[in-house]
Amino acid sequence: MKILLIHQNFPGQFLHLAPALAERGHTVVALTVDGNKRPSPVPVLRYRVPKPPEFRGAGLHYAQMAERGATVARACARLRREKGFVPDVVFGHGGWGETLFLREVWPEARHLTYAEFYYRARGADTGFDPEFPRDPVAMGIGTVARRTHLLQALVEADAAVAPTAWQASTFPRGLRDRIRVIHDGIDTDRLKPNPDARFKLPDGSTMRASDEVVTFVNRNLEPYRGYHVFMRALPRVLKERPSAQIVIVGGDRQSYGPAAPDGKSWKQIYLEEVRDRLDLTRVHFVGQLPYPQFVALMQVSRAHAYLTYPFILSWSMLEAMSVGALVIGSRTAPVQEVIRDGENGRLVDFFDIDGWSRALIEALSDPDSAMPLRQAARQTILDRYDLRRICLPRMIDFVEGRD
Repeated sequence: MKILLIHQNFPGQFLHLAPALAERGHTVVALTVDGNKRPSPVPVLRYRVPKPPEFRGAGLHYAQMAERGATVARACARLRREKGFVPDVVFGHGGWGETLFLREVWPEARHLTYAEFYYRARGADTGFDPEFPRDPVAMGIGTVARRTHLLQALVEADAAVAPTAWQASTFPRGLRDRIRVIHDGIDTDRLKPNPDARFKLPDGSTMRASDEVVTFVNRNLEPYRGYHVFMRALPRVLKERPSAQIVIVGGDRQSYGPAAPDGKSWKQIYLEEVRDRLDLTRVHFVGQLPYPQFVALMQVSRAHAYLTYPFILSWSMLEAMSVGALVIGSRTAPVQEVIRDGENGRLVDFFDIDGWSRALIEALSDPDSAMPLRQAARQTILDRYDLRRICLPRMIDFVEGRD
């Protein structure tokens, strides 16, 4: 078959799928933005991101997504007209509007969408954190307006895929039957326990699996992923565990939710809040790590804290479980789908700062008792999220029309 994969940050969720499809003899081509510099496992076509529309009001977000979709559709129409390219399958991520009008270009193709998350005015991330109150009507209008293109992407597709059952459940009930639940997959052959692992800090000191290491990982440090709660739990942890070392991975930009006020970063704001109660020689902000270093850090972690609003589940939590880390997760819907408290990890209420301190202290003080949880965590990933044995074969079947 001829297969076109579309993602503004390609390869994104198609990292393993694209080369696997090519290895099966399909002609696989990717379409992405012209500024995307990520290495690609397959040939890449590019489109230029349009200028923001001159539009204001509640429809701004949809206008931006629709303009991008129209730009992509025009580029694809030229591809068909000038090169005669007609794919059998068009598979895109629905999050940025890229797929909205492609059925108009290739009506004979099978259209698939990656349905990652559908914003809700209630019951998910919106309004979850009382620390950031907003007018409920204005918030609801903004949320509903923000999801319009996601609904259109799903309606226009022949089938869709979501990485977790909870993320699939956020979409309207009448459309869920077209969504398959298939995770992108975790490379358990690479992400496995290593008692001999070492992680080197920027100052040259080395951490080992025998050390009291607490880890916290996110693309960017912000409230959506519980950075504020984690930082507030640290003073007690450092006071009661004088050998503990805290390693915090993540940038200081914005990934989700609103930007920090007054030109600051969320990292700055919550570090300043607790700075005078922290031994900063034991709190290490290491920025965004190359992947091999991230793996090594997870392998030496004695306690890995993962917090999230009811939102998209991070790969990093599952990757930590795959290497056998003890994950202490927030008792929120996407985490509860994977972690069972006291069986393959620990769960703490998202806002329970004392609870987070206690859970981290217990994990640091008694690593032997956590060993069954660590082993069960890895088994969970092997049984449900293994890339090559479970997820990738299912995703290939989905694209080829057998699932």
